[in-house]
Amino acid sequence: MSSAVAPLRYGSFRILWIANVLSAVGTFIQSVAGSWLMLDLTGSNTWVGLMVASSTLPLLFLALAAGALADMFDRTRLMLVAQAIMGGSAAAMSVLTIAGLITPPLLLALGLLLGVGVALNLPTWQALLPELVPRGMIASAVALQSAAFNAARAVGPAVGGAILAAFGAGAGFGVNALTYIFVIVAVVMVGRTLRLPEREQTSFSTAVALGVRFARFTPMFRRLLALVALFAVFSAVIQAVLPNHTRSLGGGELEYGILLGAMGVGALVAAWFREKFLDRFPDRPARITITGFGISGIVVALAPSIAVGVAGMLVSGFFWVLTLTGLNATAQLISPSWIRGRAMSLYSLSFGGILPIGSILAGVVADASSTGTAMLILSSLAVLLGLSSPVFGVPSVRNVEPPEFSEDRPAPIHDHTVSGEEVVVLNVWQINRDDLAEFSRVMNEVRLVRLRTGAYRWQLMRTAADPLRIVEFFEIGSWEEHLAQHRRIDDTSAALLARARSFDRDGGPTTRHLIGIDPTNPGLFEELIRQHEDLHRQDGSIPDFDQD
Repeated sequence: MSSAVAPLRYGSFRILWIANVLSAVGTFIQSVAGSWLMLDLTGSNTWVGLMVASSTLPLLFLALAAGALADMFDRTRLMLVAQAIMGGSAAAMSVLTIAGLITPPLLLALGLLLGVGVALNLPTWQALLPELVPRGMIASAVALQSAAFNAARAVGPAVGGAILAAFGAGAGFGVNALTYIFVIVAVVMVGRTLRLPEREQTSFSTAVALGVRFARFTPMFRRLLALVALFAVFSAVIQAVLPNHTRSLGGGELEYGILLGAMGVGALVAAWFREKFLDRFPDRPARITITGFGISGIVVALAPSIAVGVAGMLVSGFFWVLTLTGLNATAQLISPSWIRGRAMSLYSLSFGGILPIGSILAGVVADASSTGTAMLILSSLAVLLGLSSPVFGVPSVRNVEPPEFSEDRPAPIHDHTVSGEEVVVLNVWQINRDDLAEFSRVMNEVRLVRLRTGAYRWQLMRTAADPLRIVEFFEIGSWEEHLAQHRRIDDTSAALLARARSFDRDGGPTTRHLIGIDPTNPGLFEELIRQHEDLHRQDGSIPDFDQD
């Protein structure tokens, strides 16, 4: 079986993939119906841009919270809740439109409600994906998911345009509502067979904060998010102003569906030929794909006819999927499983959450000038982004080295915990003067490890009496969280900590753990401390235990 479709050998992935194809067709039918209905109701590019943005705008506010929930609870159950929200919103749009009760604010409000479901579903589904296929097939699975979405893009808009012309927008919304039933059935079937890993027990606020710190203190992931966000801003114009641009080219509902469908066809071709593209351009493919997308957007902007616009949309879909498939798979592979839900929620936020801003910006620019001018300006900026993309230092998906965990280091779960009490860790080195510069460099990398795995404050200090006696200081929210921190140390980080240990001239730094005490309930910690020492022996992370 070709590597492009190899993930379909796995039953759980195959079931969900088929259901998502059907649901995605409904999504594009809904998109055509919603955009065109809003245009009919208002005649405003800005209102249409808001409607296009409504399905993803809630990601700006809910993505990280949804990612935290995806790491804390059963992901299949969260998907069921999300599908129910989206299906209910689409059904309400259908009923109100057919009854003649829909208004622009009400249509936009229901679009935002559907977006709440999208915000909950998207990071949950992306975090679930690596549990459906082997890690080596993640990139192919992401590409297949893009293929499903873009096969729907090829079919859905054309079908949506036909339904819109024949039966009206209400029928389009109703068809979309029905497609969510397929996903609900598929999730129930898969949920019965999956063996999902144990989730870390932590508070919601701690989980959210840790997600932010992971992104902040993982430089490659942070740079990837920045690149994705900028691409979202500059690429949104293609779809945001396409309804009015279609009219400027002399087309109507059917031609609008054909233009969107052409983008879907190009995307489908890209998903199939992704491996061959990477064989031809193995290093920094984002430079080619983002630049190519921008150039194709310029072609659509300057198109003198529908036929030329279709050609431009075809090419834009091709480069669109190559860009997003590569960046999405890279984000998946960079992120360890313990925080993947939050990591992918930040990815979703950086693209899907920022995309509405690009849509609104495109609508405002188009109202102030023309749709062609808006496409020309923002697509030119996409070209500049593509040419400068190597500055971001995001590797090709084939060059990513995923975090490895050679041992299973589960964070112990206890009937009693040191709930809410902070922990301070002090590691003390006595180093040689000649090692100071290299030691400082290594400890700067250690700082990133501490802060992305649970610490919320870190500092390196020296004693006043002896400048070569160096103290590492970091704080964690609770003892339970510090125990969980050990599970999060991958093999590369463990090797870095071992390297840091080697600088102590007495054979290893000494360590003190200071645990906050609640005066009303001081508690006993002997068992927790014993388990903590066992974890240190497993992962090799700094030290000789609590010496005074």
